[in-house]
Amino acid sequence: MMAAIRAAQLRQEVTLIEKNHQPGKKLLLSGKGRCNLTNLCELDPFLNKFSSGGQFLRDAFKKFFHRDLIKFFASGGLKLKVERQLRVFPVSDRSGSVLEVLKKQLSAEKVKLILKTALQDIIVQGGRVEGIMLSDGKFLAAQRIILATGGASYGFSGSTGEGIKIAAGLGHDIVPLRPGLVPLEAAEKHIRALEGIILKNIRLKFSHGKDELFSEIGELLFTGFGVSGPLVLSLSGRIVDWLSRGSGVFMEVDLKPGLSKEQLNARLLREFQLNSKKTLKKTLKALLPQRLINCVVELSGIPPDRNCSQVTRQEREKLLSLLKGFRMRISRARPLDEAMITCGGVSLKEINPRTMESRRVRGLYFAGEMIDIDADTGGFNLQAAFSTGFLAGEGAAYG
Repeated sequence: MMAAIRAAQLRQEVTLIEKNHQPGKKLLLSGKGRCNLTNLCELDPFLNKFSSGGQFLRDAFKKFFHRDLIKFFASGGLKLKVERQLRVFPVSDRSGSVLEVLKKQLSAEKVKLILKTALQDIIVQGGRVEGIMLSDGKFLAAQRIILATGGASYGFSGSTGEGIKIAAGLGHDIVPLRPGLVPLEAAEKHIRALEGIILKNIRLKFSHGKDELFSEIGELLFTGFGVSGPLVLSLSGRIVDWLSRGSGVFMEVDLKPGLSKEQLNARLLREFQLNSKKTLKKTLKALLPQRLINCVVELSGIPPDRNCSQVTRQEREKLLSLLKGFRMRISRARPLDEAMITCGGVSLKEINPRTMESRRVRGLYFAGEMIDIDADTGGFNLQAAFSTGFLAGEGAAYG
């Protein structure tokens, strides 16, 4: 939509092809329906949020960055607010409000919409685009085409990766598609009993064999199949890469990262002395949620009805190890269709970063999630989509 709007602003005759009954279906899902439009951090920290394609986006962001995006939506009457970590949302907390502005702008710029029609193929002659074939069998002549069909995540929204296949058919190199910002599955069955538990300010440490890969502090959500939550989602892209190598990946949860092992041991001793006649399970309520207590005590091998005064030093050390390193094996990521974003796509080597034009096919431009860019949560991916769309629209208009 942004690409179509920008090209039309530059006095081009623009037709937008949409396979759904209206454009923006996937946009409505972003930010859990609230639409985290962008993030107000400065350019270099912004680029560092991208695990793939950060530096490639520098030209796009210099042309159209967060303040430009905010100005665009403000001119359309959309009120915005800034939340923690500099994330920008509509005041309405409705992604529909964002879509309404885009649709009004499409109408104002007289962009022609062809709805409920999919792109079938792009026709190329002599290394240059000539037009497109549509799913209804019609041919549409065009001197310039912007391909912005999205990745393959949230396939029910219509984003099924078809545009990437078409790009591949035209000879473009494709970086293999992988799920990004995706929950992870754990091999251990006892994790399922923890479904719904949210732990804040915990440390996750990922390892492969004896080698620690990385660790970070944040929020964790246990699910019926494993783990999710903001921290897991932001780290999942790196985990998927390790899993794709056939490597065994383990995750340890430090349930009390604010305390060293020695400090936590002293805390346990103090709690045990103060509650010597209480059972271990009751005493641990000061430290953990009840269902997690049940799991930790079971894994420790300590009889659940044992009083604190009866817990041996060896048993306390086992308990301490679990509190500082609640371990599980990550068996796989959830499917791409359940991922928030798609990693991989059209290789950046195939695209001119100053115009978003294909280096293989003249008159063909790319934008958004279908190219090999991906970032953490926080408004970074959506800004990249708007910025590359803006640049592609401008590149096509001047092309």
